[in-house]
Amino acid sequence: MNKRVIISGVGGQGILLASDILSDVCLKAGFDVKKSEVHGMSQRGGNVVSHVVFGEKVYSPLISEGDADVILSFEKVEALRNIDFVKKDGVMIINDLEIYPLPVSCGLADYPKNPIGEIKEHLKNVIVINGQEEAEKLGNIKVMNVILLGVLASHLDIDKDAFIQTIREKVPQKTIDLNLKAFDVGYNYKG
Repeated sequence: MNKRVIISGVGGQGILLASDILSDVCLKAGFDVKKSEVHGMSQRGGNVVSHVVFGEKVYSPLISEGDADVILSFEKVEALRNIDFVKKDGVMIINDLEIYPLPVSCGLADYPKNPIGEIKEHLKNVIVINGQEEAEKLGNIKVMNVILLGVLASHLDIDKDAFIQTIREKVPQKTIDLNLKAFDVGYNYKG
């Protein structure tokens, strides 16, 4: 049976690297993998969404509403925006971070008061982590995406070593140790 994962957030958060790592890990684990990305306005702080489907045989990377096993969201409103995609018994992993979209910054719209609370009203499997805070503890905010990827990895039936090997291959050489520490922080998170 295929697994369907959506990774969402805002441009510049490292969503595409996280989905690249996940896709490569799945290939190493022997799965057929398909990935689709939407990142039109990502350079201007717009939303970025990546669909990753893996399993014995995958015919399409697109995930329909109500079909995602896991949604990993790098920002709270992006989690709320994608809630319709997760299965009723699926898992939503949310980074407890607010990034105001342009209409909110300009005063043309309001940021939702409690997006995580709204999500918890509809889903029972919600994991919340402050990835930015955890990254700051490690001394580099840029590893937030790998921390969040670690949380995701702990909810997939894929060997942790495949993630470690792929992170070593995908991140810059001088940041390997830091990224591996970040991955462990997420992988061992008990939220």
